[in-house]
Amino acid sequence: MIAHLTAKSENAKVGPIPVSSTCMESCPPTCPLKGRGCYGAQGPIFTVWKRMREGTLGVAWDAFCKQVAALPDNQIWRHNQVGDLPGKDGLIDRPALAALVEANRGKRGWTYTHYDPRKGKNAEAIRHANENGFVVTLSADCLAHADALSEVGCGPVATILPRGHEGNAAVTPTGRKVRVCLAETVEYMTCTACKLCIKVGHPIVGFKTHGARFKTADKVFEEQSRRWLRKAA
Repeated sequence: MIAHLTAKSENAKVGPIPVSSTCMESCPPTCPLKGRGCYGAQGPIFTVWKRMREGTLGVAWDAFCKQVAALPDNQIWRHNQVGDLPGKDGLIDRPALAALVEANRGKRGWTYTHYDPRKGKNAEAIRHANENGFVVTLSADCLAHADALSEVGCGPVATILPRGHEGNAAVTPTGRKVRVCLAETVEYMTCTACKLCIKVGHPIVGFKTHGARFKTADKVFEEQSRRWLRKAA
């Protein structure tokens, strides 16, 4: 598992804080955007994955954790501007994640994951991270999926929303409120200023589909909506 820590992000949405990237092999097969509308497989960010695969960027996981541990106390940082938690075949590598959680002690790291919390001991690994200061938010593929993930109870939830979604809020099929990411609704807002996703108990956050393949991502949202509504029926 290869990861890379960037000392200062140039992403206008995130803000000037440290961000990391993990190799594309970290992404679980449960993500319906994998190979379709994933923003990481397109545009400038894909260069990061490409260089990691070529061996010209990134370090082994143990070395990466040492870099995280060396960040200043109380440092806000975003894990995985691209990539996911360490794991394989849909199962989180619990010792590897635990090492990152330990490295994050005294820091304020957060991330999102498409690993299914109902598979194996994924929920246990995610819960351990959230209970020990490293915020892992479960990534939902639609509003109905956000309901299902919220029921698991191992961490906060975020969901994609279609690009044409209007307003700064939404509601899941069971009535849970969704707050649209402020960086998408307020000019010049950044993660550094907002800090909502850094809080373990944050409400469901909605992110509008983006990137060159946003139409494909919108289609995935529609497909997953039908799937999860059928499951809930």
